[in-house]
Amino acid sequence: MGDKGGKSKKHGQSGDPVTEPLTNALMTNKEFRKHLKPLHAELVAMQEWVRSTGAKVCIVFEGRDTAGKGGVIKALTERVSPRVFRVVALPTPTEREKSQMYMQRYVPHLPAAGEVVIFDRSWYNRAGVERVMGFCTEEQAQQFLADAPEFERAMVRSGILLIKYWLEVSEEQQTLRLQSRIDDPRKYWKLSPMDLKSYTHWDDYSRARDDMFRYTDTGWAPWYVANTDDKKRGRLDIITHLLDRVPYTPLEAPEVKLPKRTVGRYESPSLALNRVPTAF
Repeated sequence: MGDKGGKSKKHGQSGDPVTEPLTNALMTNKEFRKHLKPLHAELVAMQEWVRSTGAKVCIVFEGRDTAGKGGVIKALTERVSPRVFRVVALPTPTEREKSQMYMQRYVPHLPAAGEVVIFDRSWYNRAGVERVMGFCTEEQAQQFLADAPEFERAMVRSGILLIKYWLEVSEEQQTLRLQSRIDDPRKYWKLSPMDLKSYTHWDDYSRARDDMFRYTDTGWAPWYVANTDDKKRGRLDIITHLLDRVPYTPLEAPEVKLPKRTVGRYESPSLALNRVPTAF
């Protein structure tokens, strides 16, 4: 991939050049919210630019289990309109979809004018989990790696701004996060049998990831790698990078004044309504 993909020169404890060791103390929630507030304001400006210009933005989030894709997407979409920012997280393909051309099920979800579409996992399922866990043949995986760059070239030629992120987490952090999902009843819903099966295939996923980079890190659709051992720093880094990649220009806020309204001329009747108990 080279430097353009954001790959660090440092090596993690496993010798994996993509995985950086966690060297700084974890960012506090107070620090995180302080830095996130101005980024949210910029995301709103980006949203208004997308809506007014008819731009089409497609953001792909991929990464190992527990890498923090959901947290990044939540932070990214917290203050923007769901009518502009649309999150796509497709379920397991149906039997009909399995019989289609592989990319076909993703095409209807691509952005139209004035939309930002965020894929929480994408067509790259075939290069990762499907290949590693045996849900596709090696021939199908190789065909995907050959087809994906041309599929993405067609997207870019149609006017879509395609931005692809790989979120990388270390072995140690992945173990801690999976154990947390086991121990915390608030997180148990995040733990799937596939997570546990995938956990034993660290090296296989590393090999599949590097193969994916080798074939699909292109000039028209490069990969950007973010280390997310510190999830809060990772979220801020990714949102900042995204804002740099989208050529928006902040729009001037219109001058708005609240109009006068009539209050006190209407008396509500006594209605026997069911009230929510004030428990707090």
